[in-house]
Amino acid sequence: MDRDKAWLARLIKKNMPSREELAENRWIKPFGHRVLHSEFWRFTRRSVPRGVAIGLLVGIFLMIPGLQIIGAALLAVPFRANIPVAAAMTFLSNPATTPFILGGSFVVGSFLGFGGDKAAFYAMWEGDASLREWLFWFASDAAPAALGGLLVVAVVTAAIGYVLADHGWRWWQARKWKRRSAGRNPDPAD
Repeated sequence: MDRDKAWLARLIKKNMPSREELAENRWIKPFGHRVLHSEFWRFTRRSVPRGVAIGLLVGIFLMIPGLQIIGAALLAVPFRANIPVAAAMTFLSNPATTPFILGGSFVVGSFLGFGGDKAAFYAMWEGDASLREWLFWFASDAAPAALGGLLVVAVVTAAIGYVLADHGWRWWQARKWKRRSAGRNPDPAD
């Protein structure tokens, strides 16, 4: 287990650009003094859950690869969230999960009364419609229901992600403190 963690840590360290390299990037340079501030790159009990929530919110609602990471990083600044965590959480919506997220969002949006023809959705789902048919249907009938549903799904997922990350962080810290105290004060009965 520790060997797997060490391998992952080495891989991330090797491939992640340094703050200096990011400061010299032409796209980040205009925002560098704000985005590269150390508080956005530290892993703290407040910044990590915020980063999880922002990454999930932007990753699910925006659905445009590339813009998700930029949007999450820029939104992390005013909320003082961890930028790497926010960027990583946008990968929840990927080509494998996007159809399920969009379909679920349409169903949620229709249920909440944003409009949309559920019968056409189920007919296209069962009839193996082409991507072109899905795009035309989405642009005409489904847009209000899907966008409303995406907003609701994104907000709910972000809230759940925040709570889970917060509780996970607290559990991890408690476990770490428990190990430290057990190492300093060995049980006299042993």
